[in-house]
Amino acid sequence: MSKVRHVLITHDHADHIKCVGSMSHELQVPIYATKTVHSGIDRNYCVARKVDASLRRYVEPSVPFQIGDFIVTPFHVPHDSSDNVGYFIEADGVTFCLMTDVGHVTDEMASFIGRAQYLVIEANHDKEMLQHGPYPQFLKDRITNGTGHLNNELCGEAIAKNMGEHLCHVWLCHLSEENNHPELARKTVETVLRSYGLVVGKDFLLEVLKRTKPTGIFELQ
Repeated sequence: MSKVRHVLITHDHADHIKCVGSMSHELQVPIYATKTVHSGIDRNYCVARKVDASLRRYVEPSVPFQIGDFIVTPFHVPHDSSDNVGYFIEADGVTFCLMTDVGHVTDEMASFIGRAQYLVIEANHDKEMLQHGPYPQFLKDRITNGTGHLNNELCGEAIAKNMGEHLCHVWLCHLSEENNHPELARKTVETVLRSYGLVVGKDFLLEVLKRTKPTGIFELQ
């Protein structure tokens, strides 16, 4: 953690920001988020310590900003939080894109997928597992109504329809513990990609990020 210099926040749901205030205070690192998300963090009762005013940095969707050698462009991502953004990052000719908690893929998001060499994208749930799982109906509706979460099939289609020729590595993130499984997510996405003539391991690498364990450090070249 001593190597962390800056933290980018996507949205203000508790599973993404619960410890952000304590972490930023202890490490003395700035926290980047939209004004609406910072306000949401202040209101969220799960955040015991709020972000110090001196460590708050405000970002705006579609407005690039620079952190050292990194050019960062936030972009809108539809979700039922107070606000939600993804991040497209450029440095030394390398492009990286992160989008999670995706209700649906917009044209703007598709354009950033097309520019990415490295992509982290949500594959939240399997449709059948969600439909027949333990969640109450209102929660199932919330997840699937276009401002909730992206299922495995839609994730695969988002990649296949929008990827550029320079895409080399994709990570699937934010898998539901109740409504998905790492191997199922991978196989479903692979099947969709294959239907578009894309072969994992040949056209690009595909990995599934673990829910409860750090993945280690990846070096992007």
